[in-house]
Amino acid sequence: MPDRAEVVCLCGSLRFAAELRAAAHELTAAGAVVLAPSEVAGPLDAQQRAALGRQHLRRIDRADRVLVVNPGGYVGESMRGEIAYARAHGKPVSFTDPG
Repeated sequence: MPDRAEVVCLCGSLRFAAELRAAAHELTAAGAVVLAPSEVAGPLDAQQRAALGRQHLRRIDRADRVLVVNPGGYVGESMRGEIAYARAHGKPVSFTDPG
């Protein structure tokens, strides 16, 4: 058994919240520690969105790898930035739908 559990950061659009939750459940059941985007109710202003974006980059910093949850191959603008950030910091990146 490894000394510590693998830490996986999920990236994906919150329009796919159900798919993000399913991926988190599957990884957790397999023994991983999962870091995922926060679901926030209601509209956010630009400052709040920016703060959440910075928090998510900190999740990527703490992860061993990144899993992009992208049904249908969808990768939006903010996800492209997160993927670039992860790769620039040496994090392996994989996709649920390599499309």
